[in-house]
Amino acid sequence: MTSIEFAGPVRSSSICCMSSNEPTPSFSVKRTDPVCWSGLHGAAEGLAIARAGQTHDAPVVVVADDARRLRVLAEEITFFIGSDSTVPIIQFPGWECLPYDTVSPHPDITSERLKTLALLPRASRGILLLSASTFCQRLPPCEYVSGQSFILESGSVVESVHLKNQLATAGYLSVSQVFYPGEFAVRGGVIDIYPMGSDQPFRLDLFGDQIERIRFFDPESQKSTETTGSIELLPAREYPTDDDAIAVFRSNFRKRFDGDPHRHLVYRALSEKRLPVGLDYFWPLFFDQNATILDYLDDRALLILDRRYRDSIDSHWAVINDRYSLVSMDPERSPLAPQLLFLEPSEVDRQISGRRVAYFGTGVEQTGQNVIEHNSQVPDVYAADIRSPEPFAPLLHRIEQSDDRAILVMSSPGRSETVNELLESNGHLVHRLDSWSQFLDAKHTRLGSIVAPLERGAVLGDRAIEVISEPQIFGAGKNFQERKSKPRRDPEKIIQSLVELQLNDPITHEEHGVGRYRGLQVLEIQGTENEFLVVEYLKGDRLFVPVLNLHTVSRYLGGDAETAPLHRLGSDSWRQAKERAKQQTRDVAAELLVTQASRSARKGHSFHVSIEDYANFVSRFPYAETEDQKDVMQEVLQDLESDRPMDRLVCGDVGFGKTEIALRAAFVAVDNSRQVAVLVPTTLLAQQHFHTFRDRFAHLPVVVELLSRFRSRSESQNILQRLHEGSVDIVIGTHRLLQKDVNFRDIGLLIVDEEQRFGVRQKERLKALRETVDILTLTATPIPRTLNVSIGGLREISLITTAPEERIAIQTFIRESNDGLVREACLREIQRGGQVYFLHNEVRTIESTAERLGSLLPEARISVAHGQMPERDLDRVMQGFYHQRYDLLVCSTIIESGIDVPNANTIIINRADRFGLAQLHQLRGRVGRSHHQAYAYLLIPRLDSLNSNALKRLEAIESLVDLGAGFTLASHDLEIRGAGELLGEQQSGSIDEIGFTLYAEYLRRAIEEVSTNQLTSEPQQVMSADHPAEIDLNLPTLFPDHYIPDVHTRLVLYKRIGGIKELEVLYDLQLETIDRFGLLPDQSKALFRIANLKIKATKLGINKITLDTRSGKLLFGPNVAVDPVRIVNLVSQNSGQYAMRGSSELDILAHLPEPEERIEFIDNLLDQIKGQN
Repeated sequence: MTSIEFAGPVRSSSICCMSSNEPTPSFSVKRTDPVCWSGLHGAAEGLAIARAGQTHDAPVVVVADDARRLRVLAEEITFFIGSDSTVPIIQFPGWECLPYDTVSPHPDITSERLKTLALLPRASRGILLLSASTFCQRLPPCEYVSGQSFILESGSVVESVHLKNQLATAGYLSVSQVFYPGEFAVRGGVIDIYPMGSDQPFRLDLFGDQIERIRFFDPESQKSTETTGSIELLPAREYPTDDDAIAVFRSNFRKRFDGDPHRHLVYRALSEKRLPVGLDYFWPLFFDQNATILDYLDDRALLILDRRYRDSIDSHWAVINDRYSLVSMDPERSPLAPQLLFLEPSEVDRQISGRRVAYFGTGVEQTGQNVIEHNSQVPDVYAADIRSPEPFAPLLHRIEQSDDRAILVMSSPGRSETVNELLESNGHLVHRLDSWSQFLDAKHTRLGSIVAPLERGAVLGDRAIEVISEPQIFGAGKNFQERKSKPRRDPEKIIQSLVELQLNDPITHEEHGVGRYRGLQVLEIQGTENEFLVVEYLKGDRLFVPVLNLHTVSRYLGGDAETAPLHRLGSDSWRQAKERAKQQTRDVAAELLVTQASRSARKGHSFHVSIEDYANFVSRFPYAETEDQKDVMQEVLQDLESDRPMDRLVCGDVGFGKTEIALRAAFVAVDNSRQVAVLVPTTLLAQQHFHTFRDRFAHLPVVVELLSRFRSRSESQNILQRLHEGSVDIVIGTHRLLQKDVNFRDIGLLIVDEEQRFGVRQKERLKALRETVDILTLTATPIPRTLNVSIGGLREISLITTAPEERIAIQTFIRESNDGLVREACLREIQRGGQVYFLHNEVRTIESTAERLGSLLPEARISVAHGQMPERDLDRVMQGFYHQRYDLLVCSTIIESGIDVPNANTIIINRADRFGLAQLHQLRGRVGRSHHQAYAYLLIPRLDSLNSNALKRLEAIESLVDLGAGFTLASHDLEIRGAGELLGEQQSGSIDEIGFTLYAEYLRRAIEEVSTNQLTSEPQQVMSADHPAEIDLNLPTLFPDHYIPDVHTRLVLYKRIGGIKELEVLYDLQLETIDRFGLLPDQSKALFRIANLKIKATKLGINKITLDTRSGKLLFGPNVAVDPVRIVNLVSQNSGQYAMRGSSELDILAHLPEPEERIEFIDNLLDQIKGQN
């Protein structure tokens, strides 16, 4: 085997990149003699670190200049280390907060830090990566992390009260339902814990005081998965919060601060046993001493310092002191001295002196320094030009003109195959490989290809080996990640759900009207305890709704909650309101169905889907699909294959993969020789889609064009001519596509993106196409009218609710505008290597705003973007921001549907009170597209100056932090704006009278009646699964307080049980309940048994069943699904037990004193009626 040397002989040692099965020289450096690594370019830096990690006999610590450098080096080291399990790669993240911040680190970050601190003292080898600012941070003493950790094993004995106290002492937070690291929940014999440092939470099943088993569970579904034998529990914070620790804190605080300590907010809150915001920057007061990262490491550890690490440390120290001076101005938040929290530069020098140190050279090393010269060269760029007839000519020229070995590193399988097929079509043999070491071992392989994230390439030796990365060819790359499947959400259930119901909210009962929700209450009636939902009406009248009848109630969605109707029990006003609404829905249904009928009557085009070609196109998708994407795409394919014109709305939050659905649908249309039009609201979004479509269709003979103001008049005329001739397959454009001079030869598919941005006039223009062309609409926040039509059954709706892997919900703040806040928010993002949007939607003053921000943030690189800029200038600025040439972009709402910048994770919206709810959601969605915590600041002039609607919009956007909240947000929009009538501009009326949920139900029934020609002079009462049977067997059916203490959790479960229509689904929910809360008590077992009977009875068309210890009755509905002969035989064969009263009532006589007997009796009776016995 041969080795490729890229380090020359030096006084200390050399580092080489060699075959993995050759002997590797050890790396030795004298402690007092730092070594400079010179001549390292591109990814050769990562290779040098990787080789040091493999040869050094102790951990290697890499101190990067900043967060971006850290990410780049981590990717390179991972690539070159490969599957070498003897050298673990560990990242120690920073807090991602500003010094003296009032924002706490995200629990995931704290979890990762504690996991690393627990691991380091035991690590004999490995590579630890951290930034210079994190290196300067003081840490808790080593014995704290080890001393607060403990292990739980299956079969061990643990007393639940003691464990609860132990968890609280370790800083874990007691909650009703576990979602994040550092939380636990105790429910009888079931204890859920999300340990810090763990990838997923655990569930302990106790049998008495013994741990019977330990299982993982999914925090989203709360369902258990596989089992494990033991778990290690780390402390929940980087400082203790038990009583003894608080006493130490108070003592140390009084020593550090003069005057009355109770004047200080943090001291006052801790004295009251509360954990205040900003406590994280007082953590040293919980200890009598602290540590640094080097205290956790072996003395033989090798430190590798980045090129400008000292400049980074000096700069960070300046920021710390600047922040200290700023925060010191608030006497209630007097901060700790910087030296107690961070290492000052001179202390850093003392810490690393006497240790083994290597540092990257800057190219100006002085003679006499201990230098290792490496033989690597600056990587070339082989930029592909998609406008060129030969877009990959630079890369082909490199491959053809050089005999040196090369390995192509692409971030995704799709991108990798694109390049491989290009090279192979030009006569070059490409070997698909799995790792860097495999390429080195295959010494006769001249050209290799591997899938891995790598930003920089490398030229090793005298061009003996070249590593060519994706950005050298395509610019910025994207990562491929596997995603876990999650259950899909039903759009109707999101609207009708009681999950967000709060005390005193308006609530609609189908028979009694709109009242106010007053909670759950347990009542004893005839000696039987049951739980009821309490609704209060006018003059204090109360209605108690049994939990098994929650299908009759729903959240009120209509106008303002404060002005929502409040009906009187027993009055005619509710009946009259319902009749008006029913009549209106019948009129609306008839008018809607005219449009729908003309659409259905015309035969559309049935597309043929080529399985092989479609699969090949899908394989080029650079991410892993979510289950939602797969399901939605299957629905779209079924629509395309049908001969009925498609009209489907795909609703998915920003960044959830709607564009990929559009790409695949476009492929099917083009593959069938039909043209595709993609209609978007803004020039920037059109430009982004144009590049996306050109990239995805680059390997196919598909012509993609753009119609927007980025095109000159002559270019536009040429495109229109070719569009009419049929030589353009896909055209992407703004409103320009809707003008009368746009003529297609054979359009088959229209894709409308960000539908909420188009007005009525544009949509009227689309109606001419809607009757015959397949239409696919994409939106993150469907406008209420669209929502109504979709849920009304006249238009198909699909939801993508699964977030990309590692996506974190955006933290949203409503704040009065001030310069200190803006500087703090911007610096927090820039310090961690991110970028900031500052949205100022007034072009007249946008330049002066940028100048003011420049004075406020002299360290930031600032640019401006707005819609009145020349097209080329706007494109240049946006591309520059994408490629991180600017830190802060002062912009108008042109970014609302603009380019995707994953590195931008803070947005500041000036005068947020002037924006609509959907627009705020879209703007907030510009950030939070990576695994970093994202922040959205909604700046307002003064809180007391806002009108009520503006305040509600801001509060709604602040409260909706869940990933995939766009659809839920649309229902909030219904509440705030009033649910719009389907075919008119009026925003009030029957919907406000009875609520959107009931209105939508009436509309659905009216559409069923009209479409099946069942329309009569009076609206029908549809009785089937829409009105589940009522069952009263005079027995307790509830979740007791001791079983599920949280009222809201009980309410949601009751509603879920009431909404189930299939026995299999009910059984699954029963298993989930046992899984989450433990074995069912008798009352809860009865609850599920009654729900089971209810489903059976409903399917048979039975309206009501009552039964006590001696007698009962069964009431049949108008749509009975039972053979009358069976009823006659049942009565004749059991004349002493059953008797018919009229044509719809069956009397029952039976002595059944025990609840279980009554359940079994009705169960058997229903089986007999159905004919199963």
